Amino acid sequence: MYIANEARIIKESSHGYDLIPIQDEMLSRREVELVGEVNADSVNALIRQLRYLQSKDPESPITLYINSPGGSVDSGMALYDVMQAVSCPVRTVCVGLAASMAALLFVSGSRRDMLPHSRIMIHDPLIPQTGGSALKLKAISDDLMETRQIIARVIAEHSGKSMEDILAKTATDSYFRAEEAVEFGLADHIITSLVESH
Repeated sequence: MYIANEARIIKESSHGYDLIPIQDEMLSRREVELVGEVNADSVNALIRQLRYLQSKDPESPITLYINSPGGSVDSGMALYDVMQAVSCPVRTVCVGLAASMAALLFVSGSRRDMLPHSRIMIHDPLIPQTGGSALKLKAISDDLMETRQIIARVIAEHSGKSMEDILAKTATDSYFRAEEAVEFGLADHIITSLVESH
């Protein structure tokens, strides 16, 4: 028997009742989630979970649920690298919105599922709030242009599109509904049951 209790569930066993965090129950089913901002804290937690699941079973797939507006490029690319480096296939499921860096993470899944009303948004990296000398601004601009190429290359690789196609789309905020994302190569399937994502 499972009873929801905020972020915990009560699990009945032969020993009585245990209060278990929902995340622990999900982890036992090889499910993890990225909800909210992509930042050092959220990414480090996910990296630990992916490495733990690989150590427990290096072949069984992991499902990553994503509902995120994006965030830090550096943190997101760290998670991307780990997703590619673990031996387990990492399936991604878009629940709501996968935008910006979260879109790149979604697109890089071994199998990419979207719920019917979920959306993806891709765009170029944003200019940070900054001030200072012309040389400082040039260094920031050069770094942004290099980052733009890296992001476009990753999305192109996982979508099957050309760099030119991706750069044209990321020049502005480009939103894709589930059907459009599948057609453009950013997603594989539209699912109506979460059971289908396993």
